[in-house]
Amino acid sequence: MKVMVVGGGGREHAIIKKLKENKGIEEIFALPGNGGIAADATCVDIGAKDIEGIAAFAKENKIDFAVVAPDDPLVLGAVDALEEVGVPCFGPEKKAAIIEGSKIFAKNLMKKYGIPTAEYEVFEDMGAALAYLDTAPVPTVVKADGLALGKGVVVAQTREEAKNAVKEMMQDRKFGESGAKIVIEEFLTGPEVSVLSFTDGKTLVPMVSSMDHKRAHDDDKGPNTGGMGTVAPNPYYTKEIADECMKTIFLPTMHAMNAENRTFKGCLYFGLMLTPKGPKVIEYNCRFGDPETQVVLPLLKTDLFTVMQAVSQGRLGEIEVEFSKGCACCVVIASKGYPVSYQSGYEMVLPETEEGEYILVAGAKREGDKLLSAGGRVLGVTATADTLQEAIGRAYALAKQVKFENGFMRGDIGRRALQAYEKK
Repeated sequence: MKVMVVGGGGREHAIIKKLKENKGIEEIFALPGNGGIAADATCVDIGAKDIEGIAAFAKENKIDFAVVAPDDPLVLGAVDALEEVGVPCFGPEKKAAIIEGSKIFAKNLMKKYGIPTAEYEVFEDMGAALAYLDTAPVPTVVKADGLALGKGVVVAQTREEAKNAVKEMMQDRKFGESGAKIVIEEFLTGPEVSVLSFTDGKTLVPMVSSMDHKRAHDDDKGPNTGGMGTVAPNPYYTKEIADECMKTIFLPTMHAMNAENRTFKGCLYFGLMLTPKGPKVIEYNCRFGDPETQVVLPLLKTDLFTVMQAVSQGRLGEIEVEFSKGCACCVVIASKGYPVSYQSGYEMVLPETEEGEYILVAGAKREGDKLLSAGGRVLGVTATADTLQEAIGRAYALAKQVKFENGFMRGDIGRRALQAYEKK
């Protein structure tokens, strides 16, 4: 069995590590992969957005199954192109990936089908958006409609900050055409929870919940990043809340997409806020989250490839998907200066890992026998254990063994989660 994974970050490395556990898979290709992924898969120099190149490679190399992991190729129709050449895939078709590709589509879907989310207004005209902000309550949230590498959201504390965000998106085109239309929405408060789910459009199976850490520095200070670490499970996500989310958010979303003739098959990600008025959706993603995947998949007991095939074939309801009762922590090591300005090309030496430990490479290249940094977020150091405290301790102990002079990491990943457990 030949399997292909589209993408080249830490999420893809986590997926590939998990797929390797299946003895029926003889070869895994990563397009494009990276210098660290090369230790676990055959990397092919085809970019994740090169849809024609991806489909051609899959056809020529008789790929048996493909996993399209990042948002861009999904929104661009990579799954459609692969299925056209006869390659079954894990991931939504283009018409379903719009749930992440357009925030306006997602907000309108929730409004139409009564799925709880923040109140919002949509704007295509900058003047109208600025006029609205003269009286809108603050803080407020300004979102670019399209994909923006996870950076197209501004939580504005003042009207001036909100107006600057609108101008950057709509006038300066900071995010290109993604900011041609925007959403301005109500500011919600409460703990945030990430819940990834497997769904084939008929059955939906939530994975273990997780807690992301978006700010660059300790105590949630500094600029927003793609994620500096995660823990799972999220202590705020109780069984009662999980049951409510299944009833009011998860299944209604699956049914809404079916009703719109946009059946979603793949990993549907729910970004939730547990507000005083109940759980509400902050965002949908049409794929595995990064770095949430790095803590969720190590806790998956069922064979990942078996689950992915069941999703692709529309028979998810026929298998049992199990997760361990343990905990996981991922500490991201990034290049100094990330996410603003940073340099790459620094050598890294990675330590040996034991069972339940993973060094997932997000941004690296190989030069001879050397592994060099190549990006902002470079490594995701993950560990599992019976308790969260143990998982955090293991992850940091492993991270401190990494030799990477230009790296930095937060020192408080999981602290909020531990405090939440103590309050229970």
